[in-house]
Amino acid sequence: MKNEEPTHPTSRIILGLDPGTATTGFGVVKKEQGDISLVDCGYITTPSTDSASDRLLVIGRAIEKLIKTHRPDVVAVEKLFFAKNQTTAMSVSQSRGVILASIARQKLPLLEYTPLQVKQTITGYGRADKQQIQRMVKALLKLEQVPKPDDVADALAVAICGAYEKAPVLQ
Repeated sequence: MKNEEPTHPTSRIILGLDPGTATTGFGVVKKEQGDISLVDCGYITTPSTDSASDRLLVIGRAIEKLIKTHRPDVVAVEKLFFAKNQTTAMSVSQSRGVILASIARQKLPLLEYTPLQVKQTITGYGRADKQQIQRMVKALLKLEQVPKPDDVADALAVAICGAYEKAPVLQ
C-alpha cells in the first residue's frame, strides 16, 4: 500500500476582513488553479448614533450573513497592530472580537495578518503606502478601478494574503 498525499480542493473561497466599528471592509476572493479572482466586496457600516453594543451586534450579524452567503473555506482577518488613538484601538479590538467569535461559531479556519505582513505579501515591501497596496489589489484581481473605500481595498488585500497561504487545517 503506497502512502498517498491528501487531496486538496482545486479551488478555495477566502473571506478577508478589515475590522472597524464605523466601517468593516470585506472582500471575497476565489483561488482556482493558482489564479485569484474577485467574488464580492463591500463594507459594513454602523451608525455612530447607535450604542457600542448595537453596533457590534450589527457587525456580528453581517459577518455571519457573509459567511452563510459565500461559504468561505477560510477567513483572513487583519490584526490590530498599532493605533495612535486609544479609543479607536479599543473599538477596533471590540469589532475584531465579534468577528472572531462569528468565525469560531461557524467553525471556520482563521488566518490573521498584521498590516506589515499584508504589505509584504501584496507589494513585496513592508513599508508600502496605501496607494501602492490599492494599485496591487487592482492589478492582482484584474479590476478596472481601485476598490473604494480604503477599508474594502484593505479587506481584499487580506483576502489575497489568505489565498497565497497554504490551506489551513481546522483543529
